[in-house]
Amino acid sequence: MNLVVREATQDDAKLIAGLTRAAWAGKVSVTSSGHRETAVLVAEHLRDGGGFVLELDDKPIGSVRWLPLDSEQDVWEVCRMGVLPEYRGSNLSQHLLEAVIHHGLASGVEEVRLAVRADQPKLIDFYTAYEFELAEELEYSHANPLEPAPLVMRRSLRH
Repeated sequence: MNLVVREATQDDAKLIAGLTRAAWAGKVSVTSSGHRETAVLVAEHLRDGGGFVLELDDKPIGSVRWLPLDSEQDVWEVCRMGVLPEYRGSNLSQHLLEAVIHHGLASGVEEVRLAVRADQPKLIDFYTAYEFELAEELEYSHANPLEPAPLVMRRSLRH
């Protein structure tokens, strides 16, 4: 089993859009905008922030993106992390999360934030294991107005 996390390029926009839709199907509320992910939006995210693709034996099985906050360029928001359904249950998403954290550290980012959907509270414990803390005072800038506001978690990357 050869597991690789590679940095995404603009050429991956269509691939990542498809991975996101497939990873979220049947897992995330149908009102989520992730179900309508487009290569155009992914390309914008990759241009403005970045992303990683998770591959198992050269087959793409997951992805993640990050975007700097408009108001604080040294704060990144993690978005659209997902692994295809047939590969879940082995904590493979941790490799995507760790890649973002390590890239943030190497890039001198002050903080990484992510959102936990109201219907997925069990993820709080998962992210806590990676030193994320609940930050109830924060709002997620990419929150879907059609859904309950997600909980925001943050991890400081300051040394």
